[in-house]
Amino acid sequence: MFKLAEDWGTAGRPYRDAIVDTLIDMMKDNKSIVMLEADLGGASGTLKIQRELPEQFFECGISEANMMGMAAGMSSEGLIPFTHTFGPFASRRCFDQVYLSGAYAHNTINIWGSDPGFTVGANGGTHTTWEDVALMRTIPGSVVVDGADPVQTEWVVREFAKTEGVHYLRTGRKSSYKIYEEGSTFELGKGNVVRQGSDVLIVTAGQLLRDALEAAESLEKQGISTEVIDMFCIKPLDAKLLLSESAGKKAVVTFENHGVIGGLGDACASCLMEAGVSVPFKRHGVTESFGQVGTADWLQAEFKLTAADLEETVKALLA
Repeated sequence: MFKLAEDWGTAGRPYRDAIVDTLIDMMKDNKSIVMLEADLGGASGTLKIQRELPEQFFECGISEANMMGMAAGMSSEGLIPFTHTFGPFASRRCFDQVYLSGAYAHNTINIWGSDPGFTVGANGGTHTTWEDVALMRTIPGSVVVDGADPVQTEWVVREFAKTEGVHYLRTGRKSSYKIYEEGSTFELGKGNVVRQGSDVLIVTAGQLLRDALEAAESLEKQGISTEVIDMFCIKPLDAKLLLSESAGKKAVVTFENHGVIGGLGDACASCLMEAGVSVPFKRHGVTESFGQVGTADWLQAEFKLTAADLEETVKALLA
């Protein structure tokens, strides 16, 4: 069961602290869990694992594809590998290794692709991924998650350790926003209705959940009753929830820190179309763009991924 925090939208603990502390807690009880890092231990915080549990930590250097191959080999020997690198390197650079050595060979690789979309900040275009969800969704049997906050992310990490297969988690590393109350639980393959509404349905995931909730509150004041779904598990998609909550709505908008091609919006559009649902629909994401250098806040505004941008999209669609 989940519950929104009373102070949702305020600053939360860094994602990396939630992930690393959760891994350490699990690794102390389960020596089969191992961490593989691609020369980013300082950025991700996984050097803490190296200090506390050196026999369960493997520094792979700037060799991301090789790291995924190592993880697959460890899985074949009964270990439970978690890997980390920045989102574009975890997905597009390593795609063949994850696809073949991981999924095709029936091995388990738990992948944390950090700093997706605008959260990459000053690292710029080479480190920006608007396509990681699109890529990872195509792998047969994969699970793709966009963590909304540290509470949800911690739950996901624990859940990944229990299940076999290729699992992809995208989150920022540093700043986060509180969304869920401590102790909240979730279910892979199930979305969460975090706000009820009768006119418009917003489907979102990841760090943008805060902005979606803020936009919904603003729209409510303007007489537009707005429902919000946290579709944190993008694959498998909760088709049943999407179809039930789309029924009777005047419009459906997806909102993602990702390109409009192949991401959450495309997943929802396909689901609605195949079910024969006829409703005004809009994918709000990034279109035909590479990344830029800037602060996360500036990039979010530059790529029109703020609450105000979403609000305008909803009103334009209703019009």
